[in-house]
Amino acid sequence: MYPKLSSTLSKIVFDKISEKRKEVLKILINYVKEKLIAKQEPLLSFICTHNSRRSQLSQIWAQTAAHYYGINVRCFSGGLEVTAFNEAAVVSLKRSGFKIESVGEINPKYNVYYAQESKPIITFSKLYSDKVNPSESFASIITCDHADENCPFIPYSEKRILLRYDDPKIYDNTVLEEEKYDERSLQIASEMLYVFKKVKN
Repeated sequence: MYPKLSSTLSKIVFDKISEKRKEVLKILINYVKEKLIAKQEPLLSFICTHNSRRSQLSQIWAQTAAHYYGINVRCFSGGLEVTAFNEAAVVSLKRSGFKIESVGEINPKYNVYYAQESKPIITFSKLYSDKVNPSESFASIITCDHADENCPFIPYSEKRILLRYDDPKIYDNTVLEEEKYDERSLQIASEMLYVFKKVKN
């Protein structure tokens, strides 16, 4: 992994994950374990309304955490509407040590790298039903209240997991923007690392 990203991961601790939250994460842990035991590749699709912040951060950190612990999974993200991967979230990931390239101006595609030899995580805002996302035998992980309330059924998803995160959007264009985006990103990072560490063990 890139040195800065490796340093970020090494500083993450699990102390702030509450027991109540661990019970929610356990559902995801068990799903991944069951797929691996069945010798099937786990497909995880993180979903929020705009596919611009929380679901994107979750996809990227989950894929990175899986690589970190040597777990073979594929992670995706989608939403109920198409917008764009929020720039403040992208910049937050760069501060954590990811190398990121963008292509295009309106809803650009981003190539996100976590290591020199890694294939990029290709991400952009899209519907959860977009052709690049799995269409069967996947878990849908809902990361926001609005998506949970407005999309109670994800077609062809074999498991629905509610894993809500507070939206850093409320801090856009404030003096707290960087701090709060980093806080949310690192919360997601710590929980995804916790998940895949448990799977590994």
